[in-house]
Amino acid sequence: MNKQHIKQKLSSLALSMFRKDFFGIYHGSLSAKTEQSRFIINTKEAVFDALDEHALIELYFKQDYRWNQASIDAPIHHSIYSQITEAKFICFSMPQFTTAYSLNHNIITPKDYFGYRELGSIEIFDPKQFDDWYERAQSEIAYYFQTKKTNIMVIRGYGVYAYSRDMHEMAKKLAILEKSCRLLMLDDKSAQQMDF
Repeated sequence: MNKQHIKQKLSSLALSMFRKDFFGIYHGSLSAKTEQSRFIINTKEAVFDALDEHALIELYFKQDYRWNQASIDAPIHHSIYSQITEAKFICFSMPQFTTAYSLNHNIITPKDYFGYRELGSIEIFDPKQFDDWYERAQSEIAYYFQTKKTNIMVIRGYGVYAYSRDMHEMAKKLAILEKSCRLLMLDDKSAQQMDF
């Protein structure tokens, strides 16, 4: 597998997602599995509109000094890669409409054609409290993916985790989800205005 090509693809996707406000300046994570027990992930200093060679790091599944430079999400990505064989790319993003919609709903049921066809209904996972979320996240996220037989997870007030065998397919689903949530919020707003 050509690691340079993978890094270029990750950089291109990160820029696109940054422009759509899926990533903050230092908020989010993107990775690709490179070998049986290795993956490339952004560093904790990564700026997503300029994800260059220095902002990506290859990690072994066995933790070493490089893990100190990696994204805070590296243990979650590691957990998914080690438990779900079809995961080749993983993304954690915080798309604003999806995250906002998750605050007051338990399920996302798209009313638009593409959301309905591509996603169907998506349950919103409630992390309960945020105090210990990062200690629980690496086991709870992988467990959710396995038990719910899905590759997209919306976490209330936190963001969205997704994985796929194909990076473009993953990005497409995230974009459709965000557009669907935006439309649902606009629909809710117009319904509220009609009630007055």
